[in-house]
Amino acid sequence: MTVSTKAIDRHASAHDASHYLLVPAEVARPGSAREVADLLVSARERGLPVTFRSGGTSLSGQGVTAGVLADTRHSFRAAEVLDGGRRVRVQPGMTVRQVNARLARHGRKLGPDPASEIACTIGGVVANNSSGMACGIEQNTYRTLESLVVVLPSGTILDTAAPEADDLLRAAEPALHAGLLALRDRVRSDPASVASIERFFAMKNTMGYGINAFLDFDTAADILTHLIVGSEGTLGFVAEAVFRTVVAHPAATTALAVFETLEQATAALPAIVATGAATVELMDSTSLRLAARAHDAPAELRDLTIDDHAAFLVEFHGPDAAEAEAARAEAASVLDALPLSLPMRFTTDPAERAALWHIRKGLYTTVAEARAPGTTALLEDVVVPVPTLLAACAGLRELFAAHGYEDSVIFGHAKDGNIHFMLSERLGDQAGVDRYRAFTDDMVELILGLGGSLKAEHGTGRIMAPFVRRQYGDELYAVMQEVKRLFDPHGVLNPGVLLSDDPDSYLRDLKTAPPVEEEVDRCVECGYCEPACPSRDITLTPRQRIVLRRELRAAELAGDDALAAELRDDYEYAGVQTCAVDGMCQAACPVNINTGDLVRRLRGESNSRVAAGAWDAAAAAWGPVSRVGGVALTVADALPAPLVRAATDVGRALLGADTVPRYDAGLPRGGRKRVPRPVAEPQAVFFAACIGTMFGAEGGGMGSTAAFLALCDRAGVEVVVPDGISSMCCGTPWKSKGFHGGHERMSERVLPALLAASRDGELPVVCDAASCTEGLEALRDAAVTAGGDYARLRFVDSVDFAANALLPALEVVDALPSLVLHPTCSTGRLGVDGSLRRVAEAVAIDVTVPIDAGCCAFAGDRGLLHPELTASATAREAAEVEVLASGAAAGTVTAYASANRTCELGMSRATGQPYRHILELVEEATRPTSEAPAGPQPTR
Repeated sequence: MTVSTKAIDRHASAHDASHYLLVPAEVARPGSAREVADLLVSARERGLPVTFRSGGTSLSGQGVTAGVLADTRHSFRAAEVLDGGRRVRVQPGMTVRQVNARLARHGRKLGPDPASEIACTIGGVVANNSSGMACGIEQNTYRTLESLVVVLPSGTILDTAAPEADDLLRAAEPALHAGLLALRDRVRSDPASVASIERFFAMKNTMGYGINAFLDFDTAADILTHLIVGSEGTLGFVAEAVFRTVVAHPAATTALAVFETLEQATAALPAIVATGAATVELMDSTSLRLAARAHDAPAELRDLTIDDHAAFLVEFHGPDAAEAEAARAEAASVLDALPLSLPMRFTTDPAERAALWHIRKGLYTTVAEARAPGTTALLEDVVVPVPTLLAACAGLRELFAAHGYEDSVIFGHAKDGNIHFMLSERLGDQAGVDRYRAFTDDMVELILGLGGSLKAEHGTGRIMAPFVRRQYGDELYAVMQEVKRLFDPHGVLNPGVLLSDDPDSYLRDLKTAPPVEEEVDRCVECGYCEPACPSRDITLTPRQRIVLRRELRAAELAGDDALAAELRDDYEYAGVQTCAVDGMCQAACPVNINTGDLVRRLRGESNSRVAAGAWDAAAAAWGPVSRVGGVALTVADALPAPLVRAATDVGRALLGADTVPRYDAGLPRGGRKRVPRPVAEPQAVFFAACIGTMFGAEGGGMGSTAAFLALCDRAGVEVVVPDGISSMCCGTPWKSKGFHGGHERMSERVLPALLAASRDGELPVVCDAASCTEGLEALRDAAVTAGGDYARLRFVDSVDFAANALLPALEVVDALPSLVLHPTCSTGRLGVDGSLRRVAEAVAIDVTVPIDAGCCAFAGDRGLLHPELTASATAREAAEVEVLASGAAAGTVTAYASANRTCELGMSRATGQPYRHILELVEEATRPTSEAPAGPQPTR
């Protein structure tokens, strides 16, 4: 277990997705249940509270503390599929998406389906009793959890799956065991308590403790198991959970049902629900007005004059497309009779479905992006009996108007009566806090008056803790207090969360957001970016890079020069040097932030004139410079590796680890020089990437450039390589380091040449390195933004070109038995992962993409400058590949491939396996038996 009191660790960990902020005294990273037990005992002895944090996506303040923050995401990430997928054993650091990826192979999934599944972890799923859009209360965490391994505040570790679990609990915790049985009998003997519990828990309800366990279970161990569910880290730590899974229905057909009024929509709801629709998502008129502004909104919605309209996003699921369509067809008579303002058109097309879901899921983005700088976006949820849904929505709209919350949206899971609403508030101003208090008082009165619950999915947290007594009454509140006392008599775990006798506690420790800079100010700190970040396990995540900029600004405003200096110094390595700037965070970000843009700008601001001049000179003479790099690797390859490594280590010590790359024996020799290739009737322009000049191919292969040209010749597709190619580059090395002058110089050389070669944009420009294809797009876009006339240039990655233009004309004569494939961050961002898979499946009988595949973080030269970054980023994927490779002697794996030379280097280094460009494997698989290897070999 590691424990840190460094300012950068404490302040980076202070932020979660909620609007509360507490800076922990220390950040601990336990590695086992036993270490958690030791941590709890130590904290109790020192008088420090403990809060557990994994995904940090909770919205109600249950994941922040001024005491010990126990980060459980880093070590607790194991999952074991049981009984052919019917059950799964999983640790709390795994995200829902990661678990479902393992279950998908068995046609199963977890019951809970929270919208934050990309980032929320099993620890939070259990702690908050997560549900979601489709699962209702029948398949939520409480209903599908079978057992768990829990660490109690005393340090006791209990596996409730053990046949003797109840006896073990009685022996280890006699007071807790007896107390739970006494509370069971107390609740059951009070008809009023039973009635209240049955009423509240017939709906989605995460308000207070899950005291329905006293009615649903008899033994103390079973009651304990289900009290832990939804307890928000106040009763114990879940080190492991076993879930009963549900059947996955991957096929879906989706449509938008738009009604003229909210009254019409809610009146039609029972009939829609009765059809068996998997999801029925509500959007009010404000939601629709905002959604209609989206670029991908359906044309009919954009053209509609929205007044008091409301809509449902309706979806039917099935194990395959036919079953989903059959479910829709069965509901047709009901749906066709609905009084709609627009035709209800179902679609199974992925792009069209994505656009429809963007209407619903994009609401968070739209409202969050539109908020004023310095304000906080608040996303709340409540639940009411379905017959009162109209009254609840109408009442909320009246409250928005009365309290001046303009453009606040209402949406949610209509068939459950579960409403989400968003508003923005300036929590740093007393006037804003007072307005928020007044709104909350009125909202509580409204929801409870309709027989609802103040929390449906997001957990009680700090935000609703003072209102638990009001919802349940004195008797059941006293039961909950006794539950807390029995489990945690010393109040070690998460004090102030879930229960609070202070009526104003929800207004304390509010997070403020001082304006800093464009990328930072847009961030809502949701944490969706974190699972994709390659530096997440070694330094910081994108969210943490952003919040530390806020913390630095807050320290400067407060005049805390010492804190500001410490944060600034440590941020250089953790925030700037170890960011791969791969942009994968942007793909997951609901407000479209690319933290790499922030880091590139910071690098540019810190670059010296000498360094900028050197890189500008390199851009001016890139042909010789890139060739010298390749020759240097060839020379180094001929020398003893320890000698070369020692020389680079000396350079790193003198000039800095972020300046001088570190050599290792795994690096290849240099590649070959790029040369023009004139043809009479080209069908495409080929931009051979310069990384093929610097880094030779794996194992003496021909490399991607020669392989692509050979495939074009074989397929009868003529491509031209433009004059001056040896001095061209996509500009990524300058952009990633923040050297704007060199980037502009390369743009001025490359884009005019490509525009001419492509016949003014008529021909596509194909590149054989995915990151360089992306770099060319960025080069073009930057030039267009600056007023350049290059929008006509079309860039296509060689993998995509091969899939669509070459494969149909090629014959596979020697297919590989199996292949392990590494999609890159650039193939993902370019949208060509599907093409990469198609190409791989064309030349290999069995293709495996590791479940834990992600960015390798080699990032050009980042893997040479900071090899520890690549080692961390690839660790989980490498472990999976090792398992796959262990059967290689029996023919389990015969090849390893990717689509970018530096990524191939990174994965070869991480796994010890020879990763090659997929086009090299295609060339070999389609090569006629009598044909010699095509193209010149790399220069040695």
